[in-house]
Amino acid sequence: MDNVLKEITPKSQDFSQWYVDVIRKADMVDYAPMKGFMVIKPYGYRIWEFIQQALDRRFRETGHENAYFPLLIPESLLLKEAQHIEGFSAEVAWVTQGGQETLAERLAVRPTSETIIGAMYSKWVQSYRDLPLLLNQWANVVRWEKATRPFLRTTEFLWQEGHTVHRTAEEAEQETRQQLAIYREIMEDWLAIPVIQGVKSAGERFAGAVETYTLEALMGDGRALQIATSHFLGQNFAKAFDIQFLDEDGQRKYAWTTSWGSSTRMIGGLIMVHGDDKGLRLPPKVAPLQVVIVPIARGQETARVLAAAGELAKRLAASYRVKLDDRPEHTPGYKFNDWEMRGVPLRIELGPRDLDKGQAVLVRRDTGEKIAVAQTEILTRVGQELDAIQRNLYQQAVEFREKSTRVIETYRQTEEYGYRGFFLADWCSKESCAEQLKAETGLTIRCIPLGSQPTSSHCVVCGQPPDKRVLLARAY
Repeated sequence: MDNVLKEITPKSQDFSQWYVDVIRKADMVDYAPMKGFMVIKPYGYRIWEFIQQALDRRFRETGHENAYFPLLIPESLLLKEAQHIEGFSAEVAWVTQGGQETLAERLAVRPTSETIIGAMYSKWVQSYRDLPLLLNQWANVVRWEKATRPFLRTTEFLWQEGHTVHRTAEEAEQETRQQLAIYREIMEDWLAIPVIQGVKSAGERFAGAVETYTLEALMGDGRALQIATSHFLGQNFAKAFDIQFLDEDGQRKYAWTTSWGSSTRMIGGLIMVHGDDKGLRLPPKVAPLQVVIVPIARGQETARVLAAAGELAKRLAASYRVKLDDRPEHTPGYKFNDWEMRGVPLRIELGPRDLDKGQAVLVRRDTGEKIAVAQTEILTRVGQELDAIQRNLYQQAVEFREKSTRVIETYRQTEEYGYRGFFLADWCSKESCAEQLKAETGLTIRCIPLGSQPTSSHCVVCGQPPDKRVLLARAY
């Protein structure tokens, strides 16, 4: 993938092309030789590392440990949970030959790991004293997608998947909700992406789950993105894989299990929620670079300005991720555009006049505001501005979502808004209504928001009495 694009397509003109332009210009990914696969380049992967570190720390604080399970899963294991394999059958990639030998049994390249992990848990869980079993895996998975887009939907992607085993249904349900809360914390506090917490309808539920909890976010084009999910699996997988334990009362019982996951599609969400026509706008907590220093000088002033910029970079590097852009082949204007496109939250401009005044100029990526700051106050002020940028990006995203969320009485109202945005409506719980909604509008039931109740007397599709309030949207 070359990096010679002269401009970024405006979001309002073609959002899909804008997205591709941004990830190309920012040098985040490259297309692999195989269709549907991506290579995550260092700038994109660094964002994933910050997300990974934040999540991993919270997982460990709640008692989870990391493990690793095989990439290949025997077909016989996938077939053990009927609903599960039915939900993934169209996306599974199969290995049928090893070296010169045709395999006696096909091996699936994991689309998710409930089955292989369930088989192992049946060996490891024997007594109530073995519970709860709380493991997480950082891994790659493969799902043979027909239409792909980097970060959002690719044949192979990176993720984490937690799999836990519990003594009671109540403990498993509590685990499921706890992990959803952790995801929400990271999405909102680190990625500055506001999310709606909810439960999936039966038709949108994870294959084999009793209940699927989800976080839904609104992208800049008015489409929804499922950011993370947490599944209460009940005893479905425990019975399929014979995960039993001897309880304190001397009775053998089936365990209760959960699974939960998030992936590199969070990076796609980050781009689409915060990006603008200049490129990325990255929240400071996950930005590969938080501050870039651009010296502005020519002729005999160059050495003095470069020396001062180097000293400033050293001072800031103890607390922040800093880059001194001293490339002599590029003008300051080129550098400004380059780092704005890459989404660096804060730029520091330093020239001869600034040195004479004992100051530097801070430029915020989120607002474009320029702030003259005394050299003696720069360390403190940089921290304050980064915190302010983090908060402002979140608040801007909240305001966009609120402006783009509408309560409707009939699904036909969505046409006047171009089917874009979030729609809150009441639903009778009939899947036939959900199917009609999707067929006629492209909208799906993203979730049943937690704590919501119907407020009208009729279903948004059929007009019959409703029993649920739902969130509707077109989705990625």
